Amino acid sequence: MFKKIAIAAALAVVASSSFAQQMPRPAIYAGADVGSTKFDGISDRQSSFGAFVGYQFHPNFSIEAGYRRLGEFDQFVGSTKVGVTVDQTALSFIGSVPLQSGFNVYGRLGYNRLDAKGSVSGYGSASDSTSGVLYGVGVGYTFTPNITARLEAQRPSSDSSNIGASLSLKF
Repeated sequence: MFKKIAIAAALAVVASSSFAQQMPRPAIYAGADVGSTKFDGISDRQSSFGAFVGYQFHPNFSIEAGYRRLGEFDQFVGSTKVGVTVDQTALSFIGSVPLQSGFNVYGRLGYNRLDAKGSVSGYGSASDSTSGVLYGVGVGYTFTPNITARLEAQRPSSDSSNIGASLSLKF
């Protein structure tokens, strides 16, 4: 009798461990994004592109650093045309909630610096920087354990917003 109970208990332990979900190990990932930026006071949306690297230290949490060219456009000051470029560097904490079928939703909270450079042909250039809170929300889809796509809306500053799509690779 004791032998049957011991065998049943051993089978139950083996069976339950085979169904247990393994926790993903911490991973470094990198990716690229493209999108569109809207600046208050500028009528046209600007194309954006960037790159990022992150460290997923928990299945639901990661930290990410990135660079993005938010836009290049011409602004007129009177009749003088000024070429403007705006770049973003950021460090963010990302929290995600898994959904079904490889989808997840996530939120981003971090710090970013915006660098604007303006130049007037024949007259030189000037630059300005600002920094502050960065926040965003998005949805992601995991194609394979190593490849993920994301759609995200970000607010880099009180007078700009960015919508982008990215693809990342986990190492």
